Formats: sequence, C-alpha cells, structure tokens
Amino acid sequence: MTLEGALLLGLMLFSLGLYAVLARRNLIGILIGIELMLNAANINFLAFNYFIPTDPAVAQIIVLVVIGLAAAEAAIALAIILKLYRQRNSVDVDAMQLLRSTGAEASNE
Repeated sequence: MTLEGALLLGLMLFSLGLYAVLARRNLIGILIGIELMLNAANINFLAFNYFIPTDPAVAQIIVLVVIGLAAAEAAIALAIILKLYRQRNSVDVDAMQLLRSTGAEASNE
C-alpha cells in the first residue's frame, strides 16, 4: 500500500463520518460518524509515520491518546443519550428542542 492509498482510505472514512454527522437525525448515528472521523485521523497519523519515518513512537502515542479520548467520548455520549432517551423516549435530534431543565424540573430529580 502506498501513502496515497492510505490517505485515500482515510479520506473515504472521514467523508463517510462527516456524512453521517450531517445527514443523520439519530444521536447514535451521529456518534458513529464522529468515531469514523477519529479513526480516519488515526489512519493518517499511522500512514505518515510509516511512509515518512521520524521517531516511530510519536505517531503511535498520539494514536493511543486519540483512541483513549474516543473511548471516553463514547462512554460519556452514550450516558447522555440514555438519559435523554429516558426523559424524551426518542433519540431523534429534532425532538430535542430544549436540553436544559427549568428550576421546578431540576428539583424533582
């Protein structure tokens, strides 16, 4: 595989993720799109590390940090999505006009 092939793969993954974020109305689909974009960035980091040799540990450490951040982001986002689903019975983005609660609603929880 060449550098151009790896970058093309990263571009295709990033484009699919961007399309998922912009076109979906479902919060789970948007989360999957964000994960695809992060994985495309990881592929680009590793491709540049492989084809343009510098310190081999630098890109690998960056990729591990991005994977850790993606895992933390997914856990927090899924917790928020579950909370919203329990309150609104929907994960549709358009159904969630108001995300903050008033004082009376906050005191009931």
